[in-house]
Formats: sequence, structure tokens, C-alpha cells
Amino acid sequence: MIWHRAISLVNARVVTERGVADTLRFASHIVAIGDQPEPGDAIVDAMGGFVLPGLVNAHDHLELNHFGRLKFRERYCNASEWIDDMRPRLSDDRGIRAARGRPLSDRLFVGALKNLVSGVTTVAHHNPFYRELRGMPVRVLRRYGWAHSFSLEGQPAGARGERGGGVQDRFRSTASDRPFFVHLAEGIDAAAHDELRRLHELGCLGPNTVIVHGVALDRGDWRRVALAGASLVWCPASNLYLFGQTIDPAQATAWGTTNRIALGTDSRLTGSRDLLDELRIACESSTVPRSSLLGMVTTAAAQVIRQPQLGCIRRGAPADLIVVPGADGEAIDALLATSRRDVDLVTVAGRPMIARAAFAAVFDRRGYEQIEIDGTRKLADVALARRIAACSIAEPGVAAA
Repeated sequence: MIWHRAISLVNARVVTERGVADTLRFASHIVAIGDQPEPGDAIVDAMGGFVLPGLVNAHDHLELNHFGRLKFRERYCNASEWIDDMRPRLSDDRGIRAARGRPLSDRLFVGALKNLVSGVTTVAHHNPFYRELRGMPVRVLRRYGWAHSFSLEGQPAGARGERGGGVQDRFRSTASDRPFFVHLAEGIDAAAHDELRRLHELGCLGPNTVIVHGVALDRGDWRRVALAGASLVWCPASNLYLFGQTIDPAQATAWGTTNRIALGTDSRLTGSRDLLDELRIACESSTVPRSSLLGMVTTAAAQVIRQPQLGCIRRGAPADLIVVPGADGEAIDALLATSRRDVDLVTVAGRPMIARAAFAAVFDRRGYEQIEIDGTRKLADVALARRIAACSIAEPGVAAA
């Protein structure tokens, strides 16, 4: 979409690969960084806020976020045990059955909305790319390969009963320039630990392999991942909830793979509320440097999902942006202190989706409607607000005003 005129954010702290600038001009793409507004621009005062790339959530199951957290014992040794506990309840539990019966389009939309209101503009959905994912308010990765896991190779895994898929066959059918996602080593037992060896022996550990979870990886496994040039998506909240532990990022750092680790929320069946909460959990549960955490939801995450044009602010890049309130310290400090009701602005391809009232000028002539996020009034893209109102599933804390 082509806008009639550019937006100029002024009085800002624009975080780029080359440092921090005080202005940003954008339309559907970034037009200029550090330049003064030009005649005809819509000028918006960022009030000292940090302007960051839209966040990248590298692992979610978008259709599963309206269930809430579910488990049936205190600790599991392997994700397959949790799946075995869930399987009979899919038909026997009235609440689960009702949640599964909601229209898939609404289930996917609520998953996308969960991400958007927390500043996420790109999501890697680990399941088929359903036709209902077209027109979502966030970017949903389209070019990827996937298998669910070794344990569900021949079992239903998708929203419409799609099989989890043979890991080796799915990997071989994925183009080398596309990421191949697979749940792996998701547990703390010997079976989980053995999965990386299996993956390697099948010839499925390569530069485009993206391991999701990897809780059971040991130092030797990290070395093997590093030598293969593979990547990993870390979902600490889900890991801690199911297994009571998560990966040791220091082992990844020792082999130089930190820049190939992205953060993901998993779905709310086991994971966190949103990526902002996931960031805080990652910070509290690890020794990962804060500077690396920011990369795990921006630049590194974009590299992991093979979308290097995203996750950064550079001239010509898509204007996927968020603004969060300014604070003393670095951008990551501000992000860690931000909850979704605090987010000042979210744009996708330059289109303002959600903004604080003080940022109303960013909508220019496009129009907006009011919504509430956790009791805070926000402005929203008209189509987004109307879809929220019409959806058969309510995102907790989000409603048309």
C-alpha cells in the first residue's frame, strides 16, 4: 500500500545498526534516518521514546492461544508425555472441545492479535500456512518447511488433523534457502537427548535447520549445532512450565551460536502471555547478556527465519516499527520494562495498527477507532478494531472501547 505522505517521527531514539538517531521518516518502507522532516510530512513527536524494529516471534502455534495453560502433572520428562496426557482430553474435556470448535479464522486471528498488541510484527507459525492466515494484522512467515517432531511423525499435529510429517522427508523437501522448523530435544530424559544424534544421522542438521526448544542439548550437542550452522528457537517459559528447566545459553555462547538463537513464545497452552513477558523470563532465567536478548527478538531472529530485511531499521527496509516509552539506560532496558499496555506505537509496512492517543497524527487521513488494552485506551486501525469487535473469541484484556 502506498501512503499519500511520509510520517516523520521526531524527538525519538531510533535504534539502528549504526547507532541511535533522533528522527525517522517512513512510508511503507524506511525513507530516511536522522533527516529533518520534509514539507508535507505528518510529524509525530515520539516524546523521547525508543523506536525499534517490530519484534519477531520465532515460534508460535497461532491457533492454540485461546486455550490457556494446560498440564496434568507437576513436571514432565518429555513433551511426548504432555501430548499423551492431552490426547484423551481433546474429545473428553468439555472446555477443550469447545475451544477446538471455534472457527479456525478466529483462532488464528486471536493468536495474531496476541502478538501485535505486544509489539510483534512478524511471527513464525509452526504448522501449515492455512489460507486463513492471509490478511492477518501481523506478517506470518510463508516460506518455510516444517515437521512437528519425531514423536508425532505419523500423528495428527495441525488444526485440521494434518500429520506431523516425516522429519527426513520434510527436511529434504525444504529448499535450502528456507528455514526448516522441528521440535527437538524437548524434554530432559534420554529420549530427548538422543534426538539431535538422530537428526544428524538422518542428514537433517544443516544451515537451514531451526531446532525448537533443545532443552536436552549438552555441550557436545551445542558444538554439533554450531558446526552445522544450524539455529535454535528458545522458549524458556514453556520449558520451565513443563520441565522445570530450560537451555543453558552459556553453552551456546561457548560455541559462538548466540547470534543464531531466537526467542519464541510457543502457544499459551504452555508458554507465556506474549513476547514481552518471554523476554523478561529469558532475562531472569539466564546469564544471556541483555544486548543479546534484544537481537533474539530483532536482528538474530530475522536471520534465523531467513528474513534478513526484517528485524532492523535501515533505509529501504519495511517500516515494521514499534515505539516504547523512553527510560534511562539502553533500548533493551526500556523493552524489558514495557508491558503491552505501555507500547506507544506499532506499524506494519508503515501502516499504523495500534497507537497511544498522543500518537494520533500517525494515522494521518487513514482513520482509527478506539480500543482498550489492559484498561488503557489506544487507537487502532479501523479494520483491526472492527475485527476485534466481530471475533467470536475475546483476547483477554483487549476490547473495542
